[in-house]
Amino acid sequence: MHLRLTDPRTTTWEQDHATYRIHFWDVPSKASHEYEVQEEVDVDELLSWAQEYAAERSWTYTIYVVTADASGPGLIRLAGVSGDPFVV
Repeated sequence: MHLRLTDPRTTTWEQDHATYRIHFWDVPSKASHEYEVQEEVDVDELLSWAQEYAAERSWTYTIYVVTADASGPGLIRLAGVSGDPFVV
């Protein structure tokens, strides 16, 4: 990990809560289960829940934050599986 000092004045806005999506990956069945979090939660709480929920089912997961740019809505990965979980 590489870090650099930054100036907080380089951003123009921030918000305290985000909309999250969680994709659970049932790799043996080649199935996915996608959910959007409907309440304000701390990302640490969400991560802990996702880890436990996935482990109980022997699944993996990816947590995203929902965002948008000029082309429309999109997702930014925060934790979990990167890329296509079904590629072996």
